[in-house]
This record gives sequence, structure tokens and C-alpha cells, in this order.
Amino acid sequence: MPDNANKTPDTSGSGLRDLAKAEGMIQMALAVPAGCFVGLLAGAWADRHYHQHWIVIFGMLLGAAGGFVQIFTTASRSLKRGDH
Repeated sequence: MPDNANKTPDTSGSGLRDLAKAEGMIQMALAVPAGCFVGLLAGAWADRHYHQHWIVIFGMLLGAAGGFVQIFTTASRSLKRGDH
């Protein structure tokens, strides 16, 4: 059994920084699927409202583009802070 009981807790804040980095990675991983889903819902509503059948595709593409913009924004912010 390793001797972990005698170690002092990490008070330097690196644990919190690691959680913030993980949150940024999760945010980037969910940006495109969430954008596509919101675009799908908005496009489906617009298709029913305007009696069309193509707006849902435009909504999904617009949502995907928004997700990619979010990924690039989050990544550039992370690189500026030096979180890499």
C-alpha cells in the first residue's frame, strides 16, 4: 500500500487549473454537436412555420459553423493564456 496518508494536500491551485482546462476541452467537444442540434430544432420549426423542406439543412449548417467559431475562439483564448 503506497504511503499517501502522509502527503500534504495540494494548495497551489493546480487542481483548479486542471479542472478549468478540462472544462475548456469539454466545451470545445460539445460546441459543434450542440450547434447542429440547435440549428436542427430552429430549422425544423421554420420548415413547419413556412411550409418548406430545406430550411432544416440550412439551420444545421449554420449551427455547425457557429460551433466551429466557438471552437476557434476557445482555442485561441486558451493559447493566449498559455494553457497548452
